[in-house]
Amino acid sequence: MSRVKLLVGTRKGLFRATSSDERDDWELEGPFIEGYAVYHAILDPRDPSRGYAAANHIVWGSHVYRSEDGGSNWGPTPAHPAFPPGSGHSVKAIWHVAPGGSESPDAVYAGVEPAALFASPDRGDSWEWNSPLDDHPCRSTWQPAKGGLALHSILVDPRDSRRIYVSLSAGGSYRTDDGGLSWNAVNRGVRADFLPERYPEAGQCVHSVRLHPALPDRLYQQNHCGTYRSDDRGESWQEIDEGLPSDFGYVIAIHPKDPDRAWVIPEASSHMRSVCDARLRVYETVDAGVRWAERSSGLPQVHAYVSILREAMDTDGLDPCGVYFGTSTGHLYASRDGSEWTAIAAHLPNILSVTATLD
Repeated sequence: MSRVKLLVGTRKGLFRATSSDERDDWELEGPFIEGYAVYHAILDPRDPSRGYAAANHIVWGSHVYRSEDGGSNWGPTPAHPAFPPGSGHSVKAIWHVAPGGSESPDAVYAGVEPAALFASPDRGDSWEWNSPLDDHPCRSTWQPAKGGLALHSILVDPRDSRRIYVSLSAGGSYRTDDGGLSWNAVNRGVRADFLPERYPEAGQCVHSVRLHPALPDRLYQQNHCGTYRSDDRGESWQEIDEGLPSDFGYVIAIHPKDPDRAWVIPEASSHMRSVCDARLRVYETVDAGVRWAERSSGLPQVHAYVSILREAMDTDGLDPCGVYFGTSTGHLYASRDGSEWTAIAAHLPNILSVTATLD
């Protein structure tokens, strides 16, 4: 029997929710890393006893925390991402952590603000700044979004760990095929309605990107200006908004075994960053974005002025596939099949991230 673990990052620390694969009853523990804003936390799929968390504190600064026991205990890594002297940068926040490829079981990545990628070969004992990305010719198009100039959505191709994707808010998406020695902007077909050129080479405000593990050439993207799918490793993107109540939103989740199935939660607009019509609705596609269906059973449909942030939705890959998300009001929702929803926790601090792992 599998056990489902959810790591829930909040403004006031990290929580862990666990259940059997029946997903009927949940146990909530925490907060861990108490008092820190945990922007993102994961259990490493290569070894779920290991976990990493991006933790930020207004006084104590930004650190990567590490767990060696499946999330029961956490401590800061011996080193933390830091720019070298003379770079002209300093880390304001750590936004995202991601495991490396399967052939490098100790490799881990971190995305920070101001937008930069750091890599560790030794589970956070040391970190190295990827300066070629900072030297990219499109660097001049990068600009702070509402939350700052952040790098997130670090995705490693399971077939070739030298192929890595990163995304910026705001700056667009980039891919390396040589382990970070060089980078290509991969934004063709993605709108940037706030710029003079509507379809620029770079500068788009990307909110979240997901790579499909069963079909790694396919990526899904939720953007400031639309929802997109790529079937060619980001070389081109097709907008898949039709049937959604808005083209604005933060989060997208995928079924890890079915490349055509995904979920989004649209929000009203960049100006009104809460769910459309104050109704909390999840939308599901089973045909790669050709059509979308509303999945709102069990969710509040009146005066729900909530937001779901870029990391705050995930799936477990079981049969049926469980889907989970957290809100700005501290409500954690779960569904065994992506259509019927139950609140498994309420009144937590503002939820920043939700990740699901099978133990």
